[in-house]
Amino acid sequence: MIYARIAGTGSFLPGDPVTNDDLVARGIDTSDQWIVERTGIRSRHLAPPELVTSDLARIASERALEAAGIGANDIDLIIVATSTPDCIFPSTAALLQSKLGIRNGSAAFDIQAVCSGFVYGLSVAEKFIRSGSHKRALVVGAEVFSRILDWSDRGTCVLFGDGAGAVILEASETPGMISSALHADGSHHPILCVPGSVASGQIIGDPFLRMDGQAVFKFAVRVLGDVALEVLEQGGVEVGAVDWMIPHQANVRIIQATAKRLGVSMDKVITTVDRHGNTSAASIPLALDVAIRDGRIRPGHRFLVEGVGGGFTWGAALLQL
Repeated sequence: MIYARIAGTGSFLPGDPVTNDDLVARGIDTSDQWIVERTGIRSRHLAPPELVTSDLARIASERALEAAGIGANDIDLIIVATSTPDCIFPSTAALLQSKLGIRNGSAAFDIQAVCSGFVYGLSVAEKFIRSGSHKRALVVGAEVFSRILDWSDRGTCVLFGDGAGAVILEASETPGMISSALHADGSHHPILCVPGSVASGQIIGDPFLRMDGQAVFKFAVRVLGDVALEVLEQGGVEVGAVDWMIPHQANVRIIQATAKRLGVSMDKVITTVDRHGNTSAASIPLALDVAIRDGRIRPGHRFLVEGVGGGFTWGAALLQL
C-alpha cells in the first residue's frame, strides 16, 4: 500500500520583525499591552513592495527541498494555499513552479481556503500520492496579508503578518499521514471576509479584510475541537497518544481554549503566533518547520495540525514524522 509522509519542511518570514511598539510609532491607536493581552502577538513581518506571494513561497520551498535532500525537478505536484495570490491568473503555484526552475510538466494549482488552506492542500496532496498518480508533492502556504489590511482598523491590522511555509510530501511504504478531515459552511462568511472584487478595471465593494472578532472566536473554538476529535477517532488514536498539536496561529486565546477543550497541556502545543502574528495559510507550516528544526518534533512523533478560516472553512490532519 502507498502512504504519504513528510520528507522536508521550510519557512520564510520577510524583513525585520515589526513590533507592537513599531505599530504605535506608525500612528496606529493601540498599545503593546492591548495587543499582547488579547492576542499573544508581539511582532509580525511585513513584505516589502517588491516581494509578492510567490517570492516568499520560493524561499520557503527551496529550504524544504534542501531539508528533503531532493532537487526541484523531483517534484511532480505543486499546491499553493493562499488568499493573496500574485495576480488573478496564472496561479501562484504556476509562478512558483517557474521561479523554482521546474520544467518537468508537473501539475500546479492554488487552493483558496484562507487560514485552513494548508490543511486543505496537505489533504489533497496526500490523496494524489496515495492514488499512485504522483510521488512527491510540494505543499505551500504563503501570504502577504499586509496588502489587504485597513491600517486604520486597529481591531484587524495588528493581527496579521506575511510569510510562507512549505512541506515536501512523498510516497512511502510506512504511514506518515494517518487521517484528515475537511469542512466548510459558507453561511458564516460575513464574520470574516474581504467582500470586494475587481470588475471592469475598478474595485467593487470593500477590498479590505473585515472581521467580527467575538463571533470568529466562538466559532473557531467549537469547530477546532470537533475536527480534532474527528481525525483522532478516524485514526484510532487517543488524545493522550498525540505528542504535539500545531493549530493555526491566529490568536493565543483561541489556541488555549481549544487545547483546554481537548484536555491537551499547552506544553504539547506549538505556538509561534507571538513572533509572526496570523499569517493565514502560512501559519501552520511556519510553526511546523520551527518545531522540526528546533528538535521538538522528532521522527516517530505523532502530531495534529488544524486550521479554521474565512468561508468558513476548517480542517485537521493527524500525522507521524
